[in-house]
Amino acid sequence: MNTVVELSAQSPFFFLFVVFVTSLMIGSFLNVVIHRLPIMMERGFKAEYEAYVSEEEIKPAETYNLMKPDSTCPSCGHRIRAWENIPVLSYLLLKGKCAGCGTAISVRYPCVELATALFSALAAWHFGPGMQAVAAVIVVWFLVPLVMIDLDHMLLPDQLTLPLLWFGLLLSLDTVFVDPATAIIGAAAGYLSLWSVYWLFKLITGKEGMGYGDFKLLAALGAFTGWQGLPVIIILSSLVGAIIGLLIHFSRKQSGDLAIPFGPYLAVAGFLTLLYKQPIIDAYLQWITP
Repeated sequence: MNTVVELSAQSPFFFLFVVFVTSLMIGSFLNVVIHRLPIMMERGFKAEYEAYVSEEEIKPAETYNLMKPDSTCPSCGHRIRAWENIPVLSYLLLKGKCAGCGTAISVRYPCVELATALFSALAAWHFGPGMQAVAAVIVVWFLVPLVMIDLDHMLLPDQLTLPLLWFGLLLSLDTVFVDPATAIIGAAAGYLSLWSVYWLFKLITGKEGMGYGDFKLLAALGAFTGWQGLPVIIILSSLVGAIIGLLIHFSRKQSGDLAIPFGPYLAVAGFLTLLYKQPIIDAYLQWITP
């Protein structure tokens, strides 16, 4: 381990290679998180409800978590062997098909792995070897499953947003990105800003415009970027969200309410702000200054 750390400090290219390969493997695990965490939450809710309303003793359910049961093909039940689970490479070797039954494997799995590795490498390259790069890479590892789960289920699990929030606050103790006061104000302001918009929208329309997971995610991002980064995150995410929302709306043939997850836009905007907060602010100030 010491050798890897020393080589990473001496050679930025080696550091990027380590981050890329490690993040590919983490991306493989994140595919499991993306698939199983919502199921685990649903089963947990059902178990709590049944335990509350039933007077009979509830039999323990079969173990289902991020580690067990082993990954299998949903079509034939073929157990995924180690060599079939190598990030990206196994997908290419298997030609995108199950080794047991030949059913097509979604290209989404290698895409998640590659996205995790590429965004992690970008963060590592931007900050260079050091604590900021390590912290930013871990942020990517949280944001990737949050984006995918929100796209799939319109859900931002507390199991991911709250640890990310606490991670940002703890990093501020050593001023990795911002100092403690700035991180705490950023987290509080991030939560309260969307919370206020939520209740204002609900009072005016009687509808819920977003979920509490969005508040918590922005609070977490505020802990990393500080309150100064919140306007950048909100403007970027709202602008991209509005453009994509309009495109989807006009491309739909049927009318009706359109539900669009806001978490992915917050996550992308937060990541960009973490890396380029000051250049974005400087560019904006230069643009509005005569």
